[in-house]
This record gives sequence, C-alpha cells and structure tokens, in this order.
Amino acid sequence: MNPTDPQSFNHRTAQIHTGRLYHFIDQIPSNYDPTRPPLICLHGFPDSWFGWRHQIGPWCQQGFRVIVPDMLGYGETDMPHDSSAYSTKSICNDISALLDFLAIHKAVVIGHDWGSYTAGRFALWHPDRLIALVMLSIPYVPPKEQHMSVEDMARLYPSYGYQVYFASDSSTSELEENLVPFLGMVFRTSEKTLSWSKLDELITNKQINFTDDCLLNERELQFYVSRFQRGMRGPLSYYRTTKTRFEEEKEAQLPAHLLPNLPVLFMYGTKDDTCPPAAVRNAHKFISRLNTVALEDVGHWVMIEAQDRIASEVLRFLSSLGSSQHSRM
Repeated sequence: MNPTDPQSFNHRTAQIHTGRLYHFIDQIPSNYDPTRPPLICLHGFPDSWFGWRHQIGPWCQQGFRVIVPDMLGYGETDMPHDSSAYSTKSICNDISALLDFLAIHKAVVIGHDWGSYTAGRFALWHPDRLIALVMLSIPYVPPKEQHMSVEDMARLYPSYGYQVYFASDSSTSELEENLVPFLGMVFRTSEKTLSWSKLDELITNKQINFTDDCLLNERELQFYVSRFQRGMRGPLSYYRTTKTRFEEEKEAQLPAHLLPNLPVLFMYGTKDDTCPPAAVRNAHKFISRLNTVALEDVGHWVMIEAQDRIASEVLRFLSSLGSSQHSRM
C-alpha cells in the first residue's frame, strides 16, 4: 500500500442487492483476525476512496480490515440520474448491502464530510450493524423537526452558504468546465482557504491560479480530475436531497439520539469553517458516549493535514473497544 500509487491498493467491485455497482478498496491484513472489527470508511465531497490513502495502511498494519467504497456517484461506482437515489436513507441502505455482500454483520463506520453525516445517519437507519462510529469534520446533527432548505441553512450558518450554489442546477456544468481550479480551490490548508461565499464567481475567475498552495501535488490532483471525468451530477446530487431526506426521516420517525451504548469518536480541525463550535457542543446532547478531539490549527481536510494524528487517534479509540466476536454473519 503506497499512498502515492492508487494501484497499490486492493480494488474490488460488487453488484449489491440494492441493484447498484460499487467500487471499493478491500485491504485485508495478512495476519487478519476476524474477531477484530472491520472498518468501513465513507468519504465526502469532492473526494474519493483515495481520500483515505494515508490511513488505510496504518490501520491495516495494525490488523484491521479496511473497506473504502467510492460513494454513489463517484469514481467507478454507479451514478444514478435521479437525485433521490442520493438521500442518506438510500446511501445507508447501499452501505448495509455492501456489508451483506462481504458477509459482515457489524463494522466500525468512519466518515468524513458528507461521509460523516452519512455515518451518523447509518447509526439511525441501521443501528444493529454498528460496533462504533467515527465522525470527522462534520458533527452529528439530529433529524429536523421541520424542513429546512439549503437557503435556510445558509442563513442560519453563513459558512454553509456554498451549499446553495452546489444545490443549484448551474453548478454541475460550471464545475465540470473548471475541474482543476475547483479542486485546487477546495483542497487547501486552513491558512490558504478562500471564502466560498461567492464560489460561483471564484471558480470562473481565470485570473487566479487556484493550484498554488493546493494540498494535492500535481499527480494527486490529476488523479482526482480523472475520478470526476464522468461528471459532477452525481456528487452534487447529495446537496439536492434536502427535502427528500427530511420526508424520509419524518416518515420513519427516526430518533434524535444515538443508541446509548454506541461508542462515538468525533475529530475536527479548529480552523474548519464547516464545523461551527455550536454544532460541536450540540452533538453532546444526543450522544451518550461521545469523545471529541479538537485538532488545533487544522482545517477541513484532516486526513491530509493531520494524517498521522487521525490514524493514531482512531487506533487508540479502537483499542478501547476490545475484540468483537460478532462482526461476521
């Protein structure tokens, strides 16, 4: 497993029983002990399985099986046209189906960004399949009692204003036409982060070289560009499911609180504008066994900016769980 070489990882595909094709990394240690909990890692936007490249090796070397899918709409995984396919209920059903395919009953689910939000919802839709939960950058938020549009969310949390643009129809073609500057703008350290409040204007500004100060080197940047060659409609669809998510969760009467015996680790960068301090504090109201780790002077891309710390903190958290005798079906 070489983080600089995507082909050095163990690539697989699965036709799962929800009818979708998923591409995923399945890294199994040579000395694998099946009583150790498998780890399934969910990436966010605009990312891919490759976002976990610095953590897969260290976790696998410590004896953990690490499973990292390209999320729906990304990379080599299916990209449905209907935006409702990207609701968290639908995505969580896919993840559960992937566990079925792998004959895994329970796992530790680890998520970043949209993957963190999805991991939190997996704990509500499929609580029986979780051993523990790790959330990065985006804290747990309970199901809403009333529908809140992306515009409402942006008014409440101005740092989320970019979501209005991502949810718009125009963002798909504009991002597809400006992939390199967009990725260069997004993958930045906290010190070099640009304001996303006028994202549409920034992306189409040909006077700015966004690849300067990018967290990705040229080879990594080109790999990411290749992952989005099929288009941005799928990845952006996650931002277009606000009403669908609300209606599905309301109909199912999902609880606000996670199971009281579920161990949860939340880590975030203190310089991450997408993680308001109030939201971090609020999560404690709904999670009984929540351990929070603040990463000082780190921005949104914790798996890059604090790659060793993320790997070691998760291993420390996993060591506190003990062995699981129930991960296999």
